[in-house]
Amino acid sequence: MNRVMRLLSPKFMRQIALLATLLVPLGLLHAFVLAEICIADTDILFLVESGRTRNFTWARQPWFIAALIWWGWLVLCTLPWPGVTTAGWVMGVVQALVIIRLLVFAAALQSWVLTTPAARRALWLALALSMLWIGLESWQQYFTGTNIFGNPRWSDGSLTGPFWKPRAGAAYGHLIIVAVLVPATALLTRPGRAWQIAGMGLMALAVATSILIGQRMGAAFTLFSLALAGLLLKPLRRATAIAFVTAALVLLATPLISPPTHAKLVNETATNMDHFSQSPYGELYTRATIMGLASPWHGWGYNGFREFCPQDRFGGGIPALHIPPTQIGLGACNLHPHNFYLQALTDAGFPGLALFIIMNLTWLAAAWRGIWRQRDALRVALFIGVATFVWPIASTDEYPTLYASGWFFLMLGLSLAVPYMKPNSTELETEHA
Repeated sequence: MNRVMRLLSPKFMRQIALLATLLVPLGLLHAFVLAEICIADTDILFLVESGRTRNFTWARQPWFIAALIWWGWLVLCTLPWPGVTTAGWVMGVVQALVIIRLLVFAAALQSWVLTTPAARRALWLALALSMLWIGLESWQQYFTGTNIFGNPRWSDGSLTGPFWKPRAGAAYGHLIIVAVLVPATALLTRPGRAWQIAGMGLMALAVATSILIGQRMGAAFTLFSLALAGLLLKPLRRATAIAFVTAALVLLATPLISPPTHAKLVNETATNMDHFSQSPYGELYTRATIMGLASPWHGWGYNGFREFCPQDRFGGGIPALHIPPTQIGLGACNLHPHNFYLQALTDAGFPGLALFIIMNLTWLAAAWRGIWRQRDALRVALFIGVATFVWPIASTDEYPTLYASGWFFLMLGLSLAVPYMKPNSTELETEHA
C-alpha cells in the first residue's frame, strides 16, 4: 500500500510528466507516435493533479481562454449542421476535437511540469540537442552525400538532415535561436577576446548551417530570429551583424560550394517571386482566399481545404487584384493551404481568423511579459521562438499537426514557465533556467 501511495504521490507524477515531456523532442524527430503518447500522458497526469488539488487557475489565464474560444469555434464550424457544407463527420471533427490536447499540454508545462529551474534546464537542453542533431546530420549529408540513415539530399537539392524528406530547414530555423542564444550570450559576455570570438563563431556556424540546408523558410526564420535577437540583446549586436555577413557570404559562395542550395534559395526563389501568383504558393494562397470569401462566416471546417479545394468554383482567380485563375496542375490544391492564417480562414471563416489572430497575440503577450525589464537571454530566445511560429508571412505545415506545432507548444510552454508565476501568488521566481 505504501508503495502504491508513493507511485501516486504528486512528486512522482510530476517526475513522470517531466520524463514524458523530455521524450517529446525525440518523438518529433523520429517517432510521432511517441510524441503523441507523451503529450497525452502529460495532459492526463496534469488534469488528475489539477482535480486532486482543485486548482484550475491555469484555465483562467487570458491566453488559455482565447485559445479555448478559437478551438470551440473551429469545432462548431467543423460539425455537420443542416444546410452547411463541412469537411464531414468523422475525420475532420475528431481532428478538430483533439487539438485541445496541445493547449492543455502548454498549460501543463507552464503550471506544473516546468515549475522548477532543473526541469526548465532539462527541456532547454533537449531542445538544444535536437537542433544540434539536425545540424550535425545536415553537415554529414553535405560532406558524404547521405545522412546516418542512408538518405540523400532531397530531389530539389535541400539537405534533409536526420530525416528522409525536407523537414530539417523549418525545425532548425525555429530551434536555432532557442538553442544558440543562451550559450552565445554566455560566451560573449565573458571577459577576454577568445570567449567573444567563440561566441561569434558559434552564431556564424549556426547560421551557415541554416543557409546550407537550403530551405527558404528555414533560412528566413533564422535571419528573422537573428534580427530580433540583435534588437533585444545589446551584447549580441556585433555577433548578429557578423552572422548576417556570414549568411551573405555563404549564399554568395553556394554556386561553388553547394550548387543545389543556390538553385533552391536563389534561382527558384527569384522565379517564384517574378510570377508569384502563378507559383505553387501563389496558386495555393489564391485558392484559399477564394474559398474563404465563398464561406466568410463559418468556413469549411477542419480539413475543408483538403476536401473542397479541387472544386471548379474556387478556381476563378481574383480579377480585382489582377490575379489569374488558378490551375490544379500548377499546385493550386494540396492537403492544406501552407499558411496558418489562410488555413484559419478556410477552416472557420473570418470569425475563426480573427480568433486565431487574437490567440496568437495573447501568446506573444504572455511570452513577452517582463522581457523589457529584464533582458534574460533564455526568455528573449523563447519569445523569438514563439514569434517565428506566429509570424503570418510564411509557408507552413498544417496547423496544428506535430511536424512543426509540436516544437511550438514545447517552446510556448517553456516560455510561459520562465519565470513561473506561482498559483494564487504574484511572486515571481528569481532563479532562471
